Amino acid sequence: MGVLGNREFWRVWVSGGVSGVGSWLLVIAVPVYVFQLSGSAVLTGLALALEAVPPLVLGPWAGAWLDRWDLRRAMWVADLVSAAAVALLLFADAERIWLIYVAILIESAATTVFRPAVRALMPAVVGTGDELAAANAITALTASTIRLTAPVLGALLLAGPGLIAVLWLDIASYLLSAAIISTIRVRRQAGTLELPSSARAGFAYTARHRALRGLLFGQTLFLTANAGLTALLVPLTVDRLGAPASALGYLVAGLGAGYLIGAGLSAKAQTWLGIRGLLVTTQLATAGAFFALVNAPDLRTAIAAAVLIGLPGSILLITAETAIQRTAPQEMLGRIGALFFAADSLALLIGALVAPAITTAAGLPATLNGLAAFAVLAALVTATVVPGHPAAFTRPARQ
Repeated sequence: MGVLGNREFWRVWVSGGVSGVGSWLLVIAVPVYVFQLSGSAVLTGLALALEAVPPLVLGPWAGAWLDRWDLRRAMWVADLVSAAAVALLLFADAERIWLIYVAILIESAATTVFRPAVRALMPAVVGTGDELAAANAITALTASTIRLTAPVLGALLLAGPGLIAVLWLDIASYLLSAAIISTIRVRRQAGTLELPSSARAGFAYTARHRALRGLLFGQTLFLTANAGLTALLVPLTVDRLGAPASALGYLVAGLGAGYLIGAGLSAKAQTWLGIRGLLVTTQLATAGAFFALVNAPDLRTAIAAAVLIGLPGSILLITAETAIQRTAPQEMLGRIGALFFAADSLALLIGALVAPAITTAAGLPATLNGLAAFAVLAALVTATVVPGHPAAFTRPARQ
């Protein structure tokens, strides 16, 4: 039976898609809401920065909790908490703008639980063989579609029915996701390895495990370069390409199109090369596309480069996801998954803060090319620290 014939996978897949629509609508609604109430770019930026705090502060401990709790229950509780957080936004106004920041922190904390729970549950639903790669590819394809279309939907709703309609649709998406998750019957098998239950054990296990340690280090370096380039997309669009800031939407659409194509190819790509080979190849290909983007002579060329970034970038992320799920012991998959998500958030913060600072000192063209070169360096580091033998990416034998 293929993965699409697995009813439990369908439930996980659909619930994640519905919840993802809600998350992306919130990405659109929150900056607009804060700017409408405050008129402050600083307060708007603060709202976006707060999204990265819960994964860094709570992630490893949330993972330890997930390794001891029913993953299905954790997922639907997280959706209900997200719905309640969005409902808080309905009561915000210029005098109570702090409610928005509270809602952001609560919703991000719930997402910090939801995402590693899905990662930990998926091997129990589809196994760790070829169907896991297929399931991750389908999930990524859906996420890419949502990433491409939900911002457009949010913009149309904001221009039409308005912000309140966006918030109510967001709340409904989380409630519907929770309802779907409540019908999932599969349970993660009880672990038999004698492993510590503390959050610190996730750090320690990853540090000792060569494959996980190398994957974490190489991916974090690469995602830092990616975050730096993302932080400079607006000045790249305006200053380098001479286009209006609104043209950024075309670049994002091109990136989303590339992600769609890459997600469709990812399951097949994982049969062509070993994990290290595929990670290094896709990192180098993405870095090459970074150079094409930052040196593009016009907007049309930049959009084509964005597509080329998304294609190998999608395969890279799906390959890393599958490698983590196949390698980490199921007793620690929640903690290890949360640790990787925390590292993603750390890369986002570092890249977003450092890249503009370097631009001030070195100028935009040098910074953009420097970040692309850093992505090449990250690929070389990945080739060094990630083991090449397939046996390094297998779960430890059950006792």
